[in-house]
Amino acid sequence: MAVAVKALFFDVFGTLVDWRTSIAREVKALLEPRGYALDWLAFADAWRGEYQGAMEEVRTGRIGFRKLDVLHRRNLHLILPRFDADRLTENERRDLNMVWHRLDAWPDVAGGLAQLRRRYLLAPVSNGNISLMVDLARHNGFPWDAILGAEIAGDYKPKPRVYLAAAEAFDLSPDQCLMVAAHTADLMAASAVGLRTAHVARPNEKGPGRGEAKPSEPVDIGAKSLEDLATQLAV
Repeated sequence: MAVAVKALFFDVFGTLVDWRTSIAREVKALLEPRGYALDWLAFADAWRGEYQGAMEEVRTGRIGFRKLDVLHRRNLHLILPRFDADRLTENERRDLNMVWHRLDAWPDVAGGLAQLRRRYLLAPVSNGNISLMVDLARHNGFPWDAILGAEIAGDYKPKPRVYLAAAEAFDLSPDQCLMVAAHTADLMAASAVGLRTAHVARPNEKGPGRGEAKPSEPVDIGAKSLEDLATQLAV
């Protein structure tokens, strides 16, 4: 790379954490004792399936910026009737919404981040709000130098402002920052405003064989895991 990279920015949902099986497990733990018998993975898929549509309302200006926790709660109200689970109380819905704060990391993440932090500044550049990112960091031991992303930018990826605000927060130029994600579209949006890009394969993110095993567009680095990324960066 012509310009030395100083900071690594990470997508979180799917790239660092296994949202699908974590949500299914946590929802089952909350609802099964209350007598519910759902397809827990289908519930996780349905909840995540409302994600982009809710953020698009913010990105297009149809509604003002709201934290992802607020959007997740709205999406929960949308999907509960599909699973005949709309009899939940407000307290139960609030508890259910917090499962997003307890997602487990993929097995390679802890070791990979520890390696990468030896040389680089590390921060999430996620659509998740700050409290959500802090809880995931404490749950999984993510060693962040800062919490960046949608809430500090007041918008959602892939809007350019989200990536640029992250670089500005570290007083870096975009080309001194490497965006790390398991989603080619995220990386292409980051590249369009000058960031470097690294794709991490998560072939089973959305279920067996339902993720990106490799990027669908050219990126600066393609890695099989965060540990592989550290090796390629000679950390």
